[in-house]
Amino acid sequence: MNNRAKFVVVMSSTCLVALLLLGGVVTKGASADDNSAAGAGNNVYKHLSVYSEVLSRIKSEYVEEPDMSSVTLGAMNGMLEAIDPYASYLNATQYKDYLKNFDTYRGDLGMVLAKKYGYITIVAVVPGSPADKAGLTTADFIESIKGIATRDMPLAYAKLLLKGEPGTTIDMTVLRRKPEPQKLTLTRTVITYPQVESKMLPDQIGYIKVAALTNGEVKQVATAVTSLQKEGAKKILLDLRFCAAGDPQDGVDLANLFLTKGLITYVQGQKYPRKDYSADEKKDVTSLPLVVLTNRGTASAAEVAAAALQDDKRATIVGEHTYGDASIRQPIQMEDGSAVILSVAKYYTPGGKSIQDNGVTPNEPVNETDAGFDTDDDDQTPAPPVKKPTEDLILKKAIEVAQK
Repeated sequence: MNNRAKFVVVMSSTCLVALLLLGGVVTKGASADDNSAAGAGNNVYKHLSVYSEVLSRIKSEYVEEPDMSSVTLGAMNGMLEAIDPYASYLNATQYKDYLKNFDTYRGDLGMVLAKKYGYITIVAVVPGSPADKAGLTTADFIESIKGIATRDMPLAYAKLLLKGEPGTTIDMTVLRRKPEPQKLTLTRTVITYPQVESKMLPDQIGYIKVAALTNGEVKQVATAVTSLQKEGAKKILLDLRFCAAGDPQDGVDLANLFLTKGLITYVQGQKYPRKDYSADEKKDVTSLPLVVLTNRGTASAAEVAAAALQDDKRATIVGEHTYGDASIRQPIQMEDGSAVILSVAKYYTPGGKSIQDNGVTPNEPVNETDAGFDTDDDDQTPAPPVKKPTEDLILKKAIEVAQK
C-alpha cells in the first residue's frame, strides 16, 4: 500500500475511533434531549458497550492475533485527538520520562505542533529555525521521528523526542506534497525568536510584523507603534501570519495596545470558573485605524488578539482563517502513573465563540498558496514544488483595505 493510501486509511480509522469513543462527550446534548441525568448516563453506557463489542470482535475475528495494547493506545489517542488536537495520553514510563527530561534540553527545531489524522502536524515554524531552513511549513505532517512512527504517538512525547542538546542531529520523515515521505536530518539549536519588525509603507501606512509572542514582543510592538506615529503613520498594519508561539495572555496584552475599553477575551472550562480579561485604557497606545493580517499559521496568543480586535470592531482582519489554538492545558495523572495532558479551559472571543474550536474568520478572506500533503490517490506522480506567489496577496489586500 503506497503512502497516499495509508494516509487515507489513517484518516478513516481515526474518524471511526472518534465516533465510537465520543459518546461520553456528546452526552451533554443527549441529556438535553432526554431531559434527565439517567438518560445521559444510559447514553454513555451505550457507546461504551459499542466500543467493548468492537474490541471483542477485533480480538476474536481479526486475521491475526492483534496487539491489544496497541489497539487500546490507538483508541485513546484517537479519542483525545477528536476532542483536542493538543491533548496527549502518556503511559507511566512516558510520563515519567516527560517530567524528568522535557525542560532539560535547550536544543529544539522551532516548530509549533498539533495532532491531525493521527499524525503530528506542523502549525507553524519559527523564522530562521532549523525547521524553517529545511523548508517545513504549516500543514506538513511528520510521519516518523528517530525511526519511530508518529501514528498514534502522544503529542507531548513527540515534542520530547524532538528536543536535545544543541548541535545534535535528529532524523525524521515528513509527508508533504509528494507521494512518498521526505527524509530529513535536522540539527537542534537554541531557538531565538525574531524581533518585531516595523517600517513605513507608502501612503503613510505603518507596517508591523510579529513572528512570535513569547518574551517581550508586546513591548516591542508598542514601541514600534509609537515610532511609526512619530514618523507620520495614519494607518497601522499588524502582521500576525505564522505567529503561533506564545501564551494566550500575551495575546490579551497585544490586543490591549489598541483598545481603551471592552472585553478582550474570557477563559472558562467545565471545572474552571469563568475569568474575564477587559481592556485597560492606560495600556492603549494608539487610536489609528488598524488592519490585522492572519493566515493558517496564526495561532494561540495571536488568535486571542485578532479575535478581540475583530469582535470589538477595532480592526479589519485580512487573510486566511486561523489555525485554532487557545486553551489552558494541564496534566491529569492516573492511578497507574500514566497521565492525560488535556485542555481544561478554553479562551473565547468577546462574542462567546471558542477560539480553539472556531479560529478566527477574516473580514476580508484571501487565500495564500495551498500547502500540505496531497491525498489524491488518482495521481501517482510527484506534485511539483509549491511556488511562492510573485506578490504578497494578503499584504496587497491589507494595503487596499487600509487605503479606503
